[in-house]
Amino acid sequence: MDEKAEPAREQPTYTLAQYERAKQLIPGATQLLSKRAELFAPEQWPAYYTEAEGATVVDMDGNEYVDMSYMGIGSCVLGYGDEDIDTAARNAIDNGVMSTLNPPEEVELAETLVEMHDWADMVRFGRPGGEAVSIAVRLARAYSGDETVAFCGYHGWHDWYLAANLEAEENLEDHLLPGLDPKGVPQSLEGTSVPFHYNEIEELEQIISENDLGAIVMEPIRNEQPEPGFFERIREIADEQDAPLIIDEITAGFRENIGGYHQKLGIRPDVAVYGKALGNGYPISAVVGREHVMDQAQESFISSTFWTERIGPAVALATIEKYRSENVHKHLIEIGRSVREGWEGAAERHNIPLHTSGIDPLPHFSIEHNEGQAAKTLFVQEMLKQGYLTTDSLYASYAHTPEMITNYLDAVDTVFETIGTALNSGTVLQQLNGPVAHTKFERLN
Repeated sequence: MDEKAEPAREQPTYTLAQYERAKQLIPGATQLLSKRAELFAPEQWPAYYTEAEGATVVDMDGNEYVDMSYMGIGSCVLGYGDEDIDTAARNAIDNGVMSTLNPPEEVELAETLVEMHDWADMVRFGRPGGEAVSIAVRLARAYSGDETVAFCGYHGWHDWYLAANLEAEENLEDHLLPGLDPKGVPQSLEGTSVPFHYNEIEELEQIISENDLGAIVMEPIRNEQPEPGFFERIREIADEQDAPLIIDEITAGFRENIGGYHQKLGIRPDVAVYGKALGNGYPISAVVGREHVMDQAQESFISSTFWTERIGPAVALATIEKYRSENVHKHLIEIGRSVREGWEGAAERHNIPLHTSGIDPLPHFSIEHNEGQAAKTLFVQEMLKQGYLTTDSLYASYAHTPEMITNYLDAVDTVFETIGTALNSGTVLQQLNGPVAHTKFERLN
């Protein structure tokens, strides 16, 4: 596939038909909320691919796009179909993916991860990221003997996390999406998970005044930098409560450094959890931690057949090796910074009230206007016509080249001109070829 995609001229009829079929066969249409077409451009977003290579994707109708959006929801940091990583996977397949015995690669990967974290002693592996955070929470509660988890940020779909909405349905609104109904989560879990906001240390102080903590779970960063003293006090509270501090690196990890963003911030947690970038699209997650917490796995039953397959640890080793040899994080920072600056420049030229945030490799924007969500939908729609999968966020990839960024930002400038004119004339909705993108979790049919 070429570096620069040709504009998509055909309406993706097969792709859209497949999505309509999915709605009848798969509740919610997709396995992952973030891949719902309704979150991008309903009735227009090409939900299915037949081929992905580098930073390009081909849909079911043969339309080729440059992916300037989520790159496998942040999992393909090296790009789609990276030959070095795929070779590691093929070798694992050739040598047998599963047997009655264990793959030795998991020991090598554990050694590698412990060496990368001078505060850590042991590792357990999972496959999905949310599953790994649940493992970490179980271990922390087993160690502390207390149930209450104070958390900040997004940490998956499992009962321990959604239990926050049993007490108040808006508890998770600032941590992922509104509309997350905890239906099916046992009512007995009410009060066991309590949210606090990033940089709002007084909220955590209030939680500990009312509860004995079993764990503190948080992302090291997402939209803003920590204020001075924030994480120092977090660490003090964890020690005072004897509640393990769990840092969720599933999104931030391996973006601005080789390892976790907590290392860049100087945080010394009790547990760090990795996923997404660890396997470049192959399922592998890791729970890295101090012995006194990790050893609880010998007391609490935590076990799964498919945590012992070979491909995950084999590709994780290859991925870490490539991050190191190619200084991938430096490329991600440069790409993300260029895109952010490009968005801001185009918005200024075309009088769009744009706000950008996020770390350099994971920039995102919002259009600060009462028709901002419709304008975002128009952006996605018009960029599809230019041959790009894009949205209001970018997960920078090693496969993104400077030429791609130049071409992408040229297209952004053209589309932002259209959006600026539409916002000024109040015609954004009239220019949409489908509904406005969803902003919350909701039924599709």
